Amino acid sequence: MTGDGNPLWTLAVNFAFMSLFAIGGANAAVPEMHRLSVSVMGWMTDRQFADMFAMAQLAPGPNVLIVTLIGFHVAGLAGAVAATAGMCGPASIFAFWVARTWDRFKGAKWQTVLQAALVPLSLGLVAASAYVVTKSAGQSATALAITAVTAAVALVTRFNPLWVFAVAAAMGATGLV
Repeated sequence: MTGDGNPLWTLAVNFAFMSLFAIGGANAAVPEMHRLSVSVMGWMTDRQFADMFAMAQLAPGPNVLIVTLIGFHVAGLAGAVAATAGMCGPASIFAFWVARTWDRFKGAKWQTVLQAALVPLSLGLVAASAYVVTKSAGQSATALAITAVTAAVALVTRFNPLWVFAVAAAMGATGLV
């Protein structure tokens, strides 16, 4: 679904649908955001998408900020509002309904089964997001090496990966990347 040609409508409707299938948060919908923004609508390049993702992750606050940045890129402030409302509105209403239902059936067998099924599903969606962003951002062997080192640091140590980002930024500023 891409909308009727009106970018505000396209942003709101597409992000509303994404929000309902983003099990694991906004990062789980990154592959679909990329597909829509880069491949289908041509609003931005792979590199622009990767840069927006990086800015959204580095900024304080919720990681759903990427949606706002995409909307702003496409249609300014109105686009930012349309995309953010589309992503947050339906998901918030659905979460409210699920929370009420969840409490009503506390301890039911289906809850345990559903929880067990949602964990690998959300991990898979987030892993797919990591793949899409890495593929979009990895323009050189050095950039791919930095991505691999950052992932290893995050997975193996308790060292804050933001320090690796700072080193990568310094390398970029000096022209090494």
